[in-house]
Amino acid sequence: MAREARQEKGSSQTLKAVLGVRDLVFSGAIPPGERMSEVSVSERLGLSRTPVRAALARLEQEGILDAIPSGGYSVRLFTEADVIDAIELRGVLEGTAARLAAERGVPPAKLAAFKALVRKLDEVVAVPPETMDLDAYIALNAEFHEMLGTLSGSRIVQREIERVMHLPFAGPSAFLNAQTSVPAFRASLGVGQAQHRAIALAIEMREGSRAEAVTREHARLARINLDFVMKDKDLIERVPGLVLVAG
Repeated sequence: MAREARQEKGSSQTLKAVLGVRDLVFSGAIPPGERMSEVSVSERLGLSRTPVRAALARLEQEGILDAIPSGGYSVRLFTEADVIDAIELRGVLEGTAARLAAERGVPPAKLAAFKALVRKLDEVVAVPPETMDLDAYIALNAEFHEMLGTLSGSRIVQREIERVMHLPFAGPSAFLNAQTSVPAFRASLGVGQAQHRAIALAIEMREGSRAEAVTREHARLARINLDFVMKDKDLIERVPGLVLVAG
């Protein structure tokens, strides 16, 4: 029992360290290129070096930090092309998940839950754009994409989707919060929702190629949002992680 308690505490401290380091990086508290050591990060987070060491290694695996040959890590600086590539990669992986779900079939209970989620999204967008509950849309949209990864039945595909999602600007909701006050953006959510419905239908009808194509096209909406955000400094500052992108 004592050993299990120690393991649980260790896992909790590691998670706390991962979240703490991510916050330091994504908020810009530690700028790109600055060296990070176990000692300095431990002091800033008030944690021991062991969980911090694990957290730094994990963020290097996620591609957010670079290991320095002489020791320590530095915050990676991304280009706008890197962001585009990350979004494209998410589209490829989610498209693969959708195709596999359609080709292999989805258990009835899971398919019913997926379709019910799409109906909830329908209800959110079926109002005038200025009255739309954007917090509800963002939460349901994140749930849609998380569920989509699981429908493939492939733990490998799901794991790789989760990996790319760790990049702060690659997730399906990355740019949504920044544009909540932009009328044209609110109206464009209807396009994304039409694609959600098309993806669900293609999976239900076992149309693998269509499911993949629509899902990849859906991911490219984030490219449009990226272009919009990158033109406005105020919007850039409202997207966690874009401080890591070279202007």
